Amino acid sequence: MFYHLLYPLHTKISAFNVFRYITFRTIYAGLTALLICFILGPWVIRKLGEMQVGQYIREDGPQSHHKKSGTPTMGGVLIIFSVVVSTLLWANLANYYIWILLMVTIGFGAIGFIDDYLMQVKKRSKGLSAKKKFFMQVILAVIAGILVCLCSDFPTRVTIPFFKTFSPDIGWGYILFAAFVIVGTSNAVNLTDGLDGLAIGSAIIAATTYMVLSYMAGHVKIADYLQITYVAGSGELSVFCGALAGAGLGFLWFNAYPAQIFMGDVGSLSIGAAIGAVAVITKQEILLILVGGLFVIEALSVIFQVGFFKASNGYRIFKMAPIHHHFELKGWAESKIIVRFWIISIILALISISTLKLR
Repeated sequence: MFYHLLYPLHTKISAFNVFRYITFRTIYAGLTALLICFILGPWVIRKLGEMQVGQYIREDGPQSHHKKSGTPTMGGVLIIFSVVVSTLLWANLANYYIWILLMVTIGFGAIGFIDDYLMQVKKRSKGLSAKKKFFMQVILAVIAGILVCLCSDFPTRVTIPFFKTFSPDIGWGYILFAAFVIVGTSNAVNLTDGLDGLAIGSAIIAATTYMVLSYMAGHVKIADYLQITYVAGSGELSVFCGALAGAGLGFLWFNAYPAQIFMGDVGSLSIGAAIGAVAVITKQEILLILVGGLFVIEALSVIFQVGFFKASNGYRIFKMAPIHHHFELKGWAESKIIVRFWIISIILALISISTLKLR
């Protein structure tokens, strides 16, 4: 909105020329989202508390988590609101990809909201059934994949890290591939959301990384220099990623250990889907395995645990899955697990950026 309202005035007042720069708008999108969370956070926590929207703690979970029962959840609505408002204020709204990202964020947030609402407000112990939730996610992700591929100049090649020329074009099959990335990332972040600040801290790191990657992919000279796929218009996604990182920082202020509020599925599903969608549009889909390496590890720990449990008639690889619970049961303090997992996320993010030159 500011871009459309104020940038045209640069012919009369040269200072308004700054609104042309993606870097400027990215910084202030992040600060705006952060400020919104700071201002609205206490009110949201109070309202959710009054509505008795408290976190349900599984009986089979770590015993130390039972003290968290009743902590307000569904705080993801604050993140989504902050991201959407900030993006609408600072992004170039003529950009096609921005609207796809907003659709994915709000859509997956709505799925998570329904699940949280049924569980926390209607007191249904399981919320949406796994099949219904997954079906809704797939449909929305496929729609997003179709919309991305409908863009005339969008390349349907899959970028393979470490290779300069090997980039297979899968044509319309890219729709299903994009849907897989979006749904997979959404659920991986959801599985990571088990300790205070763990998921949102890791999401901030991933969003910041893709903020840089988006700018590179959308800058024709930088993309050519790094020999990565140039996607016209993808640079504007940096503004969205900046807003997501800023909202994440604002939410972390209240979600840090010991948490005053949890994000719930409304937050984790939407954040994961948004990061997955950015990875698709910037043509750094496979690199997401590194950027979101912690999410991948958390998801794989659950898959391996369940698979091995069924195949071995009751034996387990980990004390409990996802893997962060394994370390809890080994006696690690929750705060230590969170910080160490953040460090792992930062290391993986730095490695992922370094791969742009390892071709």
